[in-house]
Amino acid sequence: MDGRVLPVLVGPTGNPPKTYRIPVPDAAGGTPTVLVYRRVPRGHSKRLGLPRGWKYEFDPEGASGGRLKWPWSRPQPRSGTNGKPGDTDG
Repeated sequence: MDGRVLPVLVGPTGNPPKTYRIPVPDAAGGTPTVLVYRRVPRGHSKRLGLPRGWKYEFDPEGASGGRLKWPWSRPQPRSGTNGKPGDTDG
């Protein structure tokens, strides 16, 4: 980010998006590099512990935003098992 201030679109709840993906063009004309920024709370209120605003921090890995993780989803079975609990002979 080069220091410019850009308008932030908010969702129906009034919160900004959780991630920003910013494509940075390559100087040599190659594929652009994608920088990922994640939303984190700026601080918390003393009394209720509510967030007092948001800021964006750079995520150097940037790979953990591809799939949604639903709370009712099961973890993927490990390779070499058929996914049944307690089955030890594969």
